[in-house]
Amino acid sequence: MRTLTWLDIVRLGCVQMCLGSIVVLTTSTLNRLMVVELALPAALPGFLVALHYGIQVTRPNWGFRSDTRGNRTAFIIGGMVALALGALVATAALGLFESSLGLGLTISIVAYSLIGLGVGASGTSLLALLATATEPARRAAAATITWLMMIAGIAITAILVGWMLEPYSHGLLVSIVAVVTLAASALTIVAVWGIERRVDILSHSESTPFWHGFREIWSERQARNFTAFVFLSMTAYFMQELILEPYSGLVFGFSPGQSTSLAGAQNGGVFFGMVLVGVAATGLRLGSLRSWVIAGCIGSALMLTIISVLGQLGPDMPLVAAVVGLGAFNGMFAVAAIGSMMALAGDGRKAREGTRMGLWGAAQAIAAGFGGLAGAASVDLFRPLLGSDADAFGTVFLIEAGLFVLSAVLAYHIMGRELTRRPDLVPGE
Repeated sequence: MRTLTWLDIVRLGCVQMCLGSIVVLTTSTLNRLMVVELALPAALPGFLVALHYGIQVTRPNWGFRSDTRGNRTAFIIGGMVALALGALVATAALGLFESSLGLGLTISIVAYSLIGLGVGASGTSLLALLATATEPARRAAAATITWLMMIAGIAITAILVGWMLEPYSHGLLVSIVAVVTLAASALTIVAVWGIERRVDILSHSESTPFWHGFREIWSERQARNFTAFVFLSMTAYFMQELILEPYSGLVFGFSPGQSTSLAGAQNGGVFFGMVLVGVAATGLRLGSLRSWVIAGCIGSALMLTIISVLGQLGPDMPLVAAVVGLGAFNGMFAVAAIGSMMALAGDGRKAREGTRMGLWGAAQAIAAGFGGLAGAASVDLFRPLLGSDADAFGTVFLIEAGLFVLSAVLAYHIMGRELTRRPDLVPGE
């Protein structure tokens, strides 16, 4: 049976890298510009980002279509093009907010809806292809490689865009985003072209309705329990996404370029954390899947507490170092969770790998949208109540820390019973 080679896996990782490079612009750079430069309520970009995540509730359907109809390459490329177009339109719409809030918001809603559809179609189809065409023994390693490449794309893009965006102008931003989206679309086509035709993927053509297939997966206890963990942990993971850059600008005086580079530094930390777990768990055989997930969650809670305290001590405190630490612990937890997701996708009823990946992807997307919007709305609520930006943002960071602690407890119980008994779930094995 012909399966994905290591080169094929790296090529598909390039697609994941392109996804991350575009999404980081919409969730970080555009978010900061709306809140700081345009002085809009943090809940507005929070709503837009939540919208694009909410539309990704369609992920199980994309996965089910991959399971029953095939032709994942078309979904991957088409989704990437839709994502690129949505990001470019969202960037252009920023210039309309000052003259017409209603028009700017309307166009932004269309753009972020397109972003959500693009990420859902491309991302789910890509993971379904990986889950079905990768040799079982390589699945966890494939998840680690592709996730690391996505983080690398996010970090590199954020750092380079932050550097090129000084001094800031809207025209310059549109030009930069146009180059990034065009390059990502072209690289995706080159990376994925011909791979699906060269591997043996069993055809599962069937007339089963989507909801029947979905109920089959939801009836699996392991799938339900893992879905609960994904939702809670990803809510904690994404609560800071929309408020960290405004926090750096309002409390620490960071410029737009510095704030964008902060996102790159954070994702650089995530990359380091993932590599650390991969080397320790695979090469040195240190720690179980559950122990790395718990360590990542507890460490993330600790760093969020430190970030909250730094805001009370003054703008000269080492925020960047604390954010890098947060990213490293986030990476520890995320790589173990993603490795588990890829390995578990093939468990249970066969010919439903894409549907399981879609279910967990939808749980992650809903949690990301909910977490991001809750974080932004909470800041808007606490700012007038507490009378201080540092107090408002710091309170939300502490709430997020508490959710990470709860995620660690859930991981201890669920993974202790079901996941850590399987050695193939260690990323890289």
